[in-house]
Amino acid sequence: MKTELILVGRTADRHFEAGIRDYTERIAHYMPFSITVIPELRNTKSLTEEQQKTAEGDLILKLVQPSDTVVLLDEHGRDFRSVEFARWLEQKRNTARRLLFVVGGPYGFSPAVYARANEKISLSRMTFSHQMVRLIFTEQLYRACTIIRGEPYHHE
Repeated sequence: MKTELILVGRTADRHFEAGIRDYTERIAHYMPFSITVIPELRNTKSLTEEQQKTAEGDLILKLVQPSDTVVLLDEHGRDFRSVEFARWLEQKRNTARRLLFVVGGPYGFSPAVYARANEKISLSRMTFSHQMVRLIFTEQLYRACTIIRGEPYHHE
């Protein structure tokens, strides 16, 4: 199964970027994994929130194939403990050809992206910056890989 993280906008902080790169390299030892960055929209001051979500949504949906399993990282999504996420991921490995995780823009997702999504996952009930979400998610994906393999990274 190929796994991809789709992001709207680049990671601006070099410290976050270094952490994300580190976890991305670690994940690659367990599964094919890549990150795709959709460039931020220009002239967003002239757009309403809805127009911005729609434009970003169109760019996200261009990357999605009909057979993809699309999982939105969304505050209203399903909560997991790390071990539960690992079990969920292992199940997806058996059923999904390509698993896409998507982090939206500053205002969230368009209705069209929500309609296409297969699932929604929440990393926390707290709100994190988009920069932080990227790092937290890649760490959790790496952690899930080590749990699946029974490696000593995660401690219960």
